[in-house]
Amino acid sequence: MDANLKKQLEIQACKIRMGILTGVYNAKSGHPGGSLSIADTLTYLYFNKMNVDPKDPDNQDRDRFVLSKGHTAPALYSTLANKGFFSLEELKSLRHIGALLQGHPCIHIPGVDMSSGSLGQGISVAAGMALSGKISNKSYKVYTVLGDGEIEEGQVWEAAMFAAHYKLDNLVAVVDNNGLQIDGAIKDVMSPYSITDKFKAFGWHVIEADAHDFDSLDAAFTEADTIKDKPVVIVQKSVKGKGVSFMENQVSWHGTAPNAQQYADAMNELESTLKGLEG
Repeated sequence: MDANLKKQLEIQACKIRMGILTGVYNAKSGHPGGSLSIADTLTYLYFNKMNVDPKDPDNQDRDRFVLSKGHTAPALYSTLANKGFFSLEELKSLRHIGALLQGHPCIHIPGVDMSSGSLGQGISVAAGMALSGKISNKSYKVYTVLGDGEIEEGQVWEAAMFAAHYKLDNLVAVVDNNGLQIDGAIKDVMSPYSITDKFKAFGWHVIEADAHDFDSLDAAFTEADTIKDKPVVIVQKSVKGKGVSFMENQVSWHGTAPNAQQYADAMNELESTLKGLEG
């Protein structure tokens, strides 16, 4: 990847992480850990990969995105706001009654292609979107992000079987393997390992990537574009809470909002990171 592009993506990802924390802090609830772990992936997709236009959000030829792990909506909202689908100010009203941005993605929000959050359903809808694209001879691609805890849901594997059966090579799923879910380590709660072997057994092309390295993400999504007659899954190793040192790899930050001091500390850390990147 071009060094300048990589730097710009790193800067954008830092801004998206700041938006995540702003939203969750002002809501006094939400899911910062898993939102922070997918910030780089959403940055890469929306600022480098996907064909989307905030001025024409319903264009029938646009690429589609479904956040299957919908509880990490703060990451999607911050990404969409930074992309220009709506004002950054909206992030401060996250989860407030009557506000645009609710706790899970809702289809009435500009840039959101599917209401999601019931775990397992997002990838199912994404597969349906991909099949529709095939039937309609459309060139768009469908991207979806799942949690590693989410793939404990049986519906995920029904969708996986469906996607392979219909040879949906216009579907790219990302499994965010940060290793933690609300009740603890995924290996202890209900181990989905080996994730790669399971998807291979279901007929998918599997790619492994580092969720926090844009060169690795670029290589993974570029490889995905070359695959024919199979859906693709990118199993990305990530860090829950990435970017905020005291949140990293801490299961307690799965669904906890920071208090005023924690918010200030986190934002100071991210501002320092951003200054270093921009310097």
